[in-house]
Amino acid sequence: MSSQKQDPVHIAEEELTRLGIRAFESLGLPPQDAADVVQVLVLADLFGLATHGLSRIESYGERLQVGGINPRARIRVERPAPGLCLVDGDNGVGPLVGMHALRAAMNAASECGVGMAFARQSNHFGPISPYGLIAAQAGYASIIGSNATTTIAPWGGTDARVGNSPIGFAVPNPDGAHFLLDMAMSVVARAKIRNALKAGQDIPDTWATDASGRPTTSPKAALDGFLLPIGGHKGYGLALMVDLFAGLLSNAAYLTHVKSWVDAPDQPQNLGHFFLLIDTRKLGSTQWLAERMNDFARILHGSAAADPARPVIQPGEIELAKMARQKEQGIALDADVLALLRRHADAKPA
Repeated sequence: MSSQKQDPVHIAEEELTRLGIRAFESLGLPPQDAADVVQVLVLADLFGLATHGLSRIESYGERLQVGGINPRARIRVERPAPGLCLVDGDNGVGPLVGMHALRAAMNAASECGVGMAFARQSNHFGPISPYGLIAAQAGYASIIGSNATTTIAPWGGTDARVGNSPIGFAVPNPDGAHFLLDMAMSVVARAKIRNALKAGQDIPDTWATDASGRPTTSPKAALDGFLLPIGGHKGYGLALMVDLFAGLLSNAAYLTHVKSWVDAPDQPQNLGHFFLLIDTRKLGSTQWLAERMNDFARILHGSAAADPARPVIQPGEIELAKMARQKEQGIALDADVLALLRRHADAKPA
C-alpha cells in the first residue's frame, strides 16, 4: 500500500499571516512589503487556491535567495495622465508590485472615475481574485491581467510562444456576494495532466497537444507538448490581448521575451500586469448597485439545475463561501508548506 499524503493542518488566519510575514522578512523583505505579499497569498489560501497561496514561498523564496527577485525593491509610480499610472516594480516580489499597482489604480479611479495602472519589472503576482476582492470591498469594479511564461503554442503552431496569461473581472455587491471571475487561458492546468500521468489515465484530446502540435490523449505526450487554450482560436486571441495589455503596453517583456523562472531562476522575468478600475460610486449609490447586483444573482440562481446536486452559481460564490468557512475554522494548509514557512520564519534574516 502506498504511503498516504499527510492531512492538511488548520491554522488561524492571523497566525498564518504573522508566520508568513516573518518568513518573507527573513528572506530580506521590509515588514510593510512582506505584509503586502502575505495579504495576497493568504487571501488565495482563504479562497482554497492552495497552488497560488503561501505554498509560493518555495518558488519565491528560492528566487529571492539566488538573486532572481529583488527583496528591497524600490517601486516607482508615475502619472503620465490623470487616470493613467505606470508602475516600475524594480524586480520585486510579484504580489508586492501588484498591491502597489492596485493602490495606484484605485487612487486614480477615485479621482477620475476610471483608473488604469500598467506594471512592469515584476514577477508572478499570485492569483487575480484577491486583488479583485480588495478592489470590490472598496467599491471598485475591475479588470486585471498578467502575462506569463510561454506554455501555449500559437494557434496552429508547433512551439510555445504564448503565455497562459490570466485575466480576472470583479464587480462589487455592497450587500451580498461580490462577482469574482479569475481564469487562465488554458483548458486545464499542467498539474491536472501530471495527475493523470501519475494515475495512469488518458486525458481528453481538448486539453493539450503533443510536441508536433497535434491533439493528444496521452498525458506524457501532452507534458512534452503544449497546453490548448480555452475556446480554441478565440482563447488564443484572448491570451494575446492580455499579453498586449500586461506586457507590451506596460513596457514589460511579452511572449517569448518573458524568461522562465524555472529555467532561469536567477534572472529577472520582467513580467507585466494591468489593473483597470472603475469607481462604482460615481455611477450611483451603494443601494442602487446592491439592488441591481442582487437581482442579477437572483436571475442566475432562478435557473433550475440540470443536476440537483450542483445548483447554478455566480462566479466567486464558491471562493467567498470557502473564505467565510476558513476564517471561522482555520485555513487548511499543506503540512510541508507550513514546515517550510516555519523554517524561513525561524531563519536569520537575509
